[in-house]
Amino acid sequence: MACILHIETSTATCSVAVSDDSQVIYHDERRSDHKGASAEQLGTMVDEAMSFTDSHAIPFDAVAVSAGPGSYTGLRIGVSMAKGICYGRDLKLISVPTLELLCVPVLLREEVPEDALLCPMLDARRMEVYAALYDRALKPVRDVQADVVTADTYRQWLDERPIYFFGDGAAKCMEAINHPHARLLENVEPLARWMQPLAERRLLNGQTEDVAYYEPFYLKDFVAKAPKQLL
Repeated sequence: MACILHIETSTATCSVAVSDDSQVIYHDERRSDHKGASAEQLGTMVDEAMSFTDSHAIPFDAVAVSAGPGSYTGLRIGVSMAKGICYGRDLKLISVPTLELLCVPVLLREEVPEDALLCPMLDARRMEVYAALYDRALKPVRDVQADVVTADTYRQWLDERPIYFFGDGAAKCMEAINHPHARLLENVEPLARWMQPLAERRLLNGQTEDVAYYEPFYLKDFVAKAPKQLL
């Protein structure tokens, strides 16, 4: 199996991890009070991760980076770092959607009913969030959108089955959603150590990026319709 360096910088927690043979063998997480600020420590964190693998004579096969949506500054720093490492060491680049990544710890730690949906949310200030809906197999039920959350935003799905809401934008939305099928999960973050199963699956399926032209989801596809507060 592959050895992958994982980089996650979409929120106020900057994290780096290394997986080898489907096991996380190293991880480091550092939090700041402001989104994107912790990513300024990324160079040191990556150097320490690479020193760890070099000292164990473990060669990297790829770098996985969180693709957004999320903090403009954080994503820009994370992707720039990932691309630089891929150029310098001739490695493959893997893009992992941040909202999909948020679902991994939920699926690993929570007993989620078969018919339930997962709704990861990243804060976009006020009553706005970046959100998507997934089933338990991480198949998208509704693609990523910038939502202004009201009682009706997710009602068509909530009327049919339970939805688990989590991420740093979820708690503020629960009063507005106000539905008996709504479940809040707290303290769920998109961390690099949760990237391993998603990154390995993409690498196995040949889903790698063109290092020269890759941009994070936030910049490439989302900025035109993103809430102005994050621009």
